[in-house]
Amino acid sequence: MIVGLGIDIIEITRFKDDSPQFNSRCFTEAEQAYIKERGNESKAGIFAAKEAIAKALGTGFRHGIMPRDIEIKHDGQNKPYASLHNAAESIAQGLGAKYVYVSITHNKTTAAAVAVIEK
Repeated sequence: MIVGLGIDIIEITRFKDDSPQFNSRCFTEAEQAYIKERGNESKAGIFAAKEAIAKALGTGFRHGIMPRDIEIKHDGQNKPYASLHNAAESIAQGLGAKYVYVSITHNKTTAAAVAVIEK
């Protein structure tokens, strides 16, 4: 049963500034390493995925959920998946979430992501 659905679209130019403060506030060390390899398109895509998941949780970045509480990882075939921590994990548990599905896409100007939370 689906208990949450979220979507986000973002302009890649929003991530031109490579501020260390922004990066450390929004991205885990593993995400930062992945972004360093892949570039701003991936940075925007990962952030869009975090936003989509926060929306699927029904909260957005409120109620104690911070961007780093939602970690986007990639499996051996580069398929994205989410790992939730802290407040995001607590809210997901409250929903009875068993799995968070995430899909990310981008072109030269925009990145988008969709998230589905399954019970």
